[in-house]
Amino acid sequence: MDRLVNTVRPYAWGSTTAIPDLLGTPPTGEPQAELWMGAHPAAPSRVDRGAGPVPLGDLIAADPEGELGATTAGRFGPVLPFLLKLLAAADPLSLQVHPDLGQAAAGFAEEEARGVPRDAAHRNYKDTHHKPELICALTPFDGLCGFRAPDATAELLAALGVDSLKPYADLLHAHPESAALREMLTAVLSAERTAMAETVTAAAHAAERLAASGHPHRAAYAAYASIARHYPGDPGVIAAMLLNHVRLQPGEALYLGAGVPHAYLDGLGIEIMANSDNVLRCGLTPKHVDVPELLRVVRFEATEPRVLRPEADPDGAEVYETPVEEFRLSRYALAAGSEPHRLDDRTPQILLCVEGRARLRGEDGTELTLGRGESAYVRAGERVTADGEGALFRASVPASR
Repeated sequence: MDRLVNTVRPYAWGSTTAIPDLLGTPPTGEPQAELWMGAHPAAPSRVDRGAGPVPLGDLIAADPEGELGATTAGRFGPVLPFLLKLLAAADPLSLQVHPDLGQAAAGFAEEEARGVPRDAAHRNYKDTHHKPELICALTPFDGLCGFRAPDATAELLAALGVDSLKPYADLLHAHPESAALREMLTAVLSAERTAMAETVTAAAHAAERLAASGHPHRAAYAAYASIARHYPGDPGVIAAMLLNHVRLQPGEALYLGAGVPHAYLDGLGIEIMANSDNVLRCGLTPKHVDVPELLRVVRFEATEPRVLRPEADPDGAEVYETPVEEFRLSRYALAAGSEPHRLDDRTPQILLCVEGRARLRGEDGTELTLGRGESAYVRAGERVTADGEGALFRASVPASR
């Protein structure tokens, strides 16, 4: 077992208090958006096995089978295939979508062939991997996820009473679902910026009025009005109105697969994802937006957000099931005096305590106690039990699919 020393990423949209509150540290006054736990080269966790702090990725690269196990190393190579984060949003994140494996491999190869620097601001594909992800709420958590049915979005836009939105609402009525969504998003992102800024301003004012009323969709209108306050005049505000608004309660989660547009708006959660940097943005950001590539990757289909709740596992864990091979998130409710939980040792794992205290015990008698916000890495094959009083999240690799 290795206690992790982790890095906080100070992105501008981050909360100044949520992560410090969880860690029990004083706020710095600066945003603390994400706490990364894993071996991603941009901000690897560090461990100390007696020779001073070392990036976790270096340990894994030096002995992939010893750290990851033969099965995980054989499937994914000498890298930890997932990244675990605490995510604390005070302002909306960019509206974005992730490619599937085929799109990522083809896009990366094409940009490499063109000689686009990997750190270029206009580069879309930083690696050859997909980036499925799961967000699990620790507090009430607001987000946007997937396209709403076109007819329902047309009604939502019509209720705003903004004349310049009528052509967009007409697009949503005029075609089959996929064509309607594609044409609407294309029109919004390709519109003349000054005219679109005026439309966004008018729509935001109308959304604020409806949010304050008894309208059935007042929560969604409030979310769109908030986005507009943070990104005045941004076409992404209208693009966001195509998406379902969802509020997660603590313990609930959303899985986001390839091609599904989404944005996180507000709240503290645990995010787990495949270890990739591939993001295509639709708006709500000063960063590069590649409209043609975005339209190629987005899945233009209406979907209802499927809120995940954990399912009981025979070993006492509550598991958030997803269809991906790179990660599995589970939760242990630790009660004083209860039998220790024996953790599956077939894959590498990261353990994160979010409430109370968790005591980890190795087969060799070693012990490690985690307080709120503290985490540990356990290499494959290391037999560990967990007990205590609180809540412990476990990130691992599915043993088989």
